[in-house]
Amino acid sequence: MAAGGFRMLRCEIEGVEAVEAETCHSFPRHMHEQFGIGLIYRGAQKSLSGRGIVEASAGSTITVNPGEVHDGMPIGDHGRAWRMLYFEPRLIAEAIEDMSESKTDDFEFSQPVIDRDDIALRFERLYRALTTRGETIRYEEALLTLVASVQPDRKDSPSPPSSVARAQSLIDDDPAKALTLADLAQEAGLSRFQLLRSFAQANGLTPHAYILQRRVNMARRLIARRTPLAEAALEAGFADQSHMTRIFRRTFGVSPGAYADAVA
Repeated sequence: MAAGGFRMLRCEIEGVEAVEAETCHSFPRHMHEQFGIGLIYRGAQKSLSGRGIVEASAGSTITVNPGEVHDGMPIGDHGRAWRMLYFEPRLIAEAIEDMSESKTDDFEFSQPVIDRDDIALRFERLYRALTTRGETIRYEEALLTLVASVQPDRKDSPSPPSSVARAQSLIDDDPAKALTLADLAQEAGLSRFQLLRSFAQANGLTPHAYILQRRVNMARRLIARRTPLAEAALEAGFADQSHMTRIFRRTFGVSPGAYADAVA
């Protein structure tokens, strides 16, 4: 395993990233811009999810939604091993549209842990199809079959208060912009402490942690477009490349350089 127990594999379809990991690493709270579907194949872990704290062990299929704050830590002293596929939202939206015969983009995976052997097998088939050369129809069939099995539902999570939403939008509009807590509080019409408390309650992250997550995901997109690492760091709002590297590795488990090599 490269990159401290993490390895990225090339995928046969644009917009999908494949990751293999075998590690004792504990992830802090973070979020992805993609849908994630994976399988634990050794050990066990405990993690925060959109449905609270969950546990997954060998044979468990795990899911995560775009923007869903989560973390992950091993259960026991021997770590855990998993494979994960991350999909750009458009790919899952296309699959849902095919299955529902109508366009929808307001859905999520409602089960963060699924203990079903048939779904685990379908994930393994999709993973092999996407990480080995083969005909397009092979992974198209595997993707549709798996997504139908995990049954995404309509989103039912409450929207953040309008005051917090305004502050959040200020960050989302330009994650690289240097903002103070006072800037965000003014936009929200709250005191700094009120904004800090309300933002963390609504998002599961403080404003600063949220900004870093938006920046590291922005850097990921820039690197995927072959932007040089130092340039990506500055464009995404990091102080320098080393700062970006620390946050990138902590969030995704691999360094920006390893990620660049995998998606090149």
